[in-house]
Amino acid sequence: MNRRDFLTLAAAAASGAASPLSAPADEFRFGILGDRTGEAAAGVYEQVWNEMAAEHPAFVISVGDTIQGGGEAKAVAEWREVDRILAPYRAIPLYLAPGNHDIWSPASERLFRERTARPLHYGYDFGSAHFTVLDNSRSEDLSATELAFLESDLKAHAAQPLKLVVMHRPSWVIPVALRNPDFPLHQLARRYGVRYVIAGHIHQMLRFELEGVTYISMPSAGGQLRAGEEYEKGWFFGHALAQVKRKDLSAFEIHEARPPHGRGRTTSLSDWGMLGLEPRGQRAAGGSRSAGMPAR
Repeated sequence: MNRRDFLTLAAAAASGAASPLSAPADEFRFGILGDRTGEAAAGVYEQVWNEMAAEHPAFVISVGDTIQGGGEAKAVAEWREVDRILAPYRAIPLYLAPGNHDIWSPASERLFRERTARPLHYGYDFGSAHFTVLDNSRSEDLSATELAFLESDLKAHAAQPLKLVVMHRPSWVIPVALRNPDFPLHQLARRYGVRYVIAGHIHQMLRFELEGVTYISMPSAGGQLRAGEEYEKGWFFGHALAQVKRKDLSAFEIHEARPPHGRGRTTSLSDWGMLGLEPRGQRAAGGSRSAGMPAR
């Protein structure tokens, strides 16, 4: 995919236009990707994309860390490598969140904007759903600017029945794990009816629930896994596939990569908890597919 193709695809996605693979606006599925980098494992991201594309998602969201970064001299070549990897999937709109490996300086920020044709934060509608993408690439917490944008974006799209927020760093993980609702992101989520908050960065599959809001830490889509850790604790390569039906998510599956980079286990989001795979999920992981997501 050359830069013109990437920008064309991004522009189509930003307009909310569906790809030819899209389902009707009141029923569609979309893919979610964790980090590609953070010491990327060779070939994993390519395999994860291939497996996800076979499910025909209407679009894909990435939680960031798309390049390794760390220096402006290497970043241009790294974005070109991303273009090459994504070339077979140019028909699938891709929404990128900025990660700390993508942006670390003013020059890398300019390059992110140029290569992705995206601002650092933005919102978009797709069918009955609204997605808000935030930038915490250079801060563990969400800045006052990001929180202000989130509130204005949610307020402007209050009529959308299903709302999801996507960011790179899970700045919410400690207060949510401690079941402390007194932090600004959660208060805004509750006020405007956000159902899901999704992040990456730690490369571990975890799910948290707090006052009707589901917080999700995505598994790695290629970034290095912690040595010696197990699938049951959320350490694996894979992607998520969510099904929207009318005004809600009717299914949310977590797909582990198939061999050689995994065993191809499929679980439901509800099988996971704040410590990893819960007992019912361990039973589900023994099969090839959890109930809920229609096969295609």
